[in-house]
Formats: sequence, structure tokens, C-alpha cells
Amino acid sequence: MTKAVLGIIGGSGLYDLPGLKSARSQRIHSPWGVPSDDLKFGEIEGTEIVFLPRHGKGHRVSPSDINYRANIDILKRVGVTDLISISACGSLKEELAPGHFVLIDQFIDRTFARPKSFFSKGCVAHVSMADPISPGLSSRIAQGAEAEGIPHTRGGTYMVMEGPQFSTRAESNLYRSWGCSVIGMTNMPEAKLAREAEICYATIAMVTDYDCWHSEHADVDVAAVIKVLTENASKAQRLIARVARDFPKEHEPCPIGSDRALDVAIMTPPDKRDPDLVRKLDAVAGRLLGRPD
Repeated sequence: MTKAVLGIIGGSGLYDLPGLKSARSQRIHSPWGVPSDDLKFGEIEGTEIVFLPRHGKGHRVSPSDINYRANIDILKRVGVTDLISISACGSLKEELAPGHFVLIDQFIDRTFARPKSFFSKGCVAHVSMADPISPGLSSRIAQGAEAEGIPHTRGGTYMVMEGPQFSTRAESNLYRSWGCSVIGMTNMPEAKLAREAEICYATIAMVTDYDCWHSEHADVDVAAVIKVLTENASKAQRLIARVARDFPKEHEPCPIGSDRALDVAIMTPPDKRDPDLVRKLDAVAGRLLGRPD
């Protein structure tokens, strides 16, 4: 069995994770470039935690400028087995009011300005994204939310837009017609890269506003978002502490195999692989490609 290491990516409003015992920060280098910030290591109730602020401390990095590959690479590099992504999102449904948490199970990816894979010319792989959320991890989050009395909905589709601008009203209504639950700017390609890195992944979408479709609510603006973000951050910290307290010490195999996603994904035979790319994949795919000396 593999030791469980719980990774947390903090989105807008969540730039630190108080309550970690034996906390320390460390800069981890990645062959994929510069990650958003240093990693913070610590423990909660004996569970090893690794925290990364997605936008960097001080919210310095725009959604389109985040180095998603470097972020996922360093989390994999330090042994993260299960990754909870916390994201501020707009609601596309009346019943999902600001302050509500949505444990999404699907994505629609409308981003276009970001590298979306660790694999490319010289080593090609195709992982399944049919079920992008690891159900076992999502179940643990749902149990934690129930125990903490945090209003939440399990299941829903996260519409990922490029940003950094908010939606037009026409776009917002289009995404509502598609049945999407929330809209945000950051969980793609993050979820795709986590799957390529064989990390179990789940999202907590923290609703901050009604985007711009709701006739009885003001259009989204930063001031309104920040007010709700502050309230959501304290609930998110409570939820993470609860999940960590009840987390297994050994990594539980994913019911859908997201922690072995590369078993049937790599297409390029060994003698055709680009050695430079293989070296960059040492953390992400070393289990199958081997690690360079």
C-alpha cells in the first residue's frame, strides 16, 4: 500500500491553510517551469497535508497565467496521492446560492490559451476523462461537509471559461441552457493534468455570486465576490480539517482507476520516445516510463 498524502489547492480567497502542525514551506522546482508558489507542508490529525495557493500568496497570478503543469508536477513530485481543488465559482442555478458548496462531478472545458497535457510530440498519451472526479475522494468530502453542517450539493457540472474577464450575459445564459451548475476559470486543465499524473482529484466549488444571468441580483463584481470569499474561506478550512481528520493513512485505490490512468494511455513505443520529454515526465509518469539516472 502507498501512504496517503492529501494535497490542497487553494483558490481565490484561500491563500493559506491555518491549523497545520509542524508546518514548513519549501520551494520545489519543476522541469515544467515556475509553479504558483512554495508548497506548505504539515499535518492535521496525523494526515500529511501539502498546500498550494493556486494564484500565489497575494493573488498574483491570473487564471490564464497559472502554470498548471508545474503545479501538478510538484504536487506529484512530493508524493501527493489525493488532491482537493478549492475554487471560487459563479452559480448558474437558482438553488445554488452564494455561500453554497458544490461537489462537482463533471466539467465542460472552454479554455483555449493554456497547455493542457504533459504529453506531446515524442511521447503521446490519451487518458480517459469520462469521469474526471475520483468518487471515493468526493464521498469523503461530502461526509465532511455533512458532519460540519456546511450547505452543499453533490454532483453538478463546472463550466470552465478562459477569463480573466467575467461572462457576457449571452454566455451566461448559454451555459445555463447546457445545464451547467457553476462557472469558474481554473479547474481546467488542472483536472486533466491531475489525471495524467495519476492523482485522485476532486473539486469543491464555493459559490460566490450568480454570474450575470440573474435579473434580481447585481452583476458580478470583485467587491461582491471578496465579501463572500471571506465567509467561504472559513468554511473551507473547517471542511478540510474534517476531511483530514478522517482520512485513511494508506491511499485507497480509486474505484474508477484514476490513480492508474496511464496503464492503458501511452501510445508511443519505448524506442520512439523523446528522451528529453521522458526526463521531464520523471515524476508524472516515472512509474511506467522509468526514471532517469
